[in-house]
Amino acid sequence: MSTAIPSRLLAAEDYLANPAPRLDHVRMLVVGDVMLDRYWFGDVSRISPEAPVPVVRIERREERLGGAANVARNAAALGAHSGLLGVVGKDEAGEQVDALLRDSSIHSYLKRDEAISTIIKLRVIGRQQQMVRIDFEDAPTETVLRDKLTQFRALLPDYDVLIFSDYNKGSLVNVAEMIREARAAGKVVMVDPKGDDFSMYAGATILTPNKSELRRIVGNWKSEDQLTDKAQALRTELGLEALLLTRSEEGMSLYTEREVLHVHADAREVFDVSGAGDTVIATMAAMLGAGAPLDMALATANRAGGIVVGKLGTATVTREELFGA
Repeated sequence: MSTAIPSRLLAAEDYLANPAPRLDHVRMLVVGDVMLDRYWFGDVSRISPEAPVPVVRIERREERLGGAANVARNAAALGAHSGLLGVVGKDEAGEQVDALLRDSSIHSYLKRDEAISTIIKLRVIGRQQQMVRIDFEDAPTETVLRDKLTQFRALLPDYDVLIFSDYNKGSLVNVAEMIREARAAGKVVMVDPKGDDFSMYAGATILTPNKSELRRIVGNWKSEDQLTDKAQALRTELGLEALLLTRSEEGMSLYTEREVLHVHADAREVFDVSGAGDTVIATMAAMLGAGAPLDMALATANRAGGIVVGKLGTATVTREELFGA
């Protein structure tokens, strides 16, 4: 099957001379698992006498938007009109997420769940290296999820592009219904998937798994042709317009009915891959929302991913970094 589908390698530099699209005209709603990323930075100068582990003396703390909130933050950094629908706890961390959203000019549609704590990922960094990550998480309650679905329906007419950011934390139990309604309304729908079953994402415009996520669904592959066969079979089964496979140092591949597009990883020093997938899907969605063709959107998203891995933590890319203006 794969030999019947033309394959094309994109050169990202071929698209840099094109006029930058008006990303500030794009209205993007991100729906998914909202998190607060906390970073504790410190110095490591000794080993603990209690156990063979380094002692990190904390000197600085930072808090950033994580999960679906980081996707919305990336969209806003590109200039898009960005909204976020998700669930947080009625706690200090939830208040902090709300404050960070305001600081990033993101429209907050957060639902507060008194029965849970806001999802927190705490990373301890010593000498510019992550020493440990500590996760705090609870699944949202059914009542809050019903309210979230009602609000989603009310917001749908106001947005052109939707991203469902699934971290498998329980906020997207109604994702299949949301996708159906969004596509019926003519919206571009992109999904960052998780888990062992992608059937709930059927009908989306584009699905963006990484290699390990795709492998859990379709099994291993031994050649590029076999990978293409498996990816195209999954795309057809789910009724997707395209499947975007992010391949780390191998770049990205976009599978459509007509062709397969490949782009090499943007060569630069890799400092931290945290949140790179959030940057890629936000950039791809913003470009498509602005009317860019698939190949230009793919090349630009790849460039954005290459920039963000050179930064520490869940970082963003600006329009100026991408297009130089």
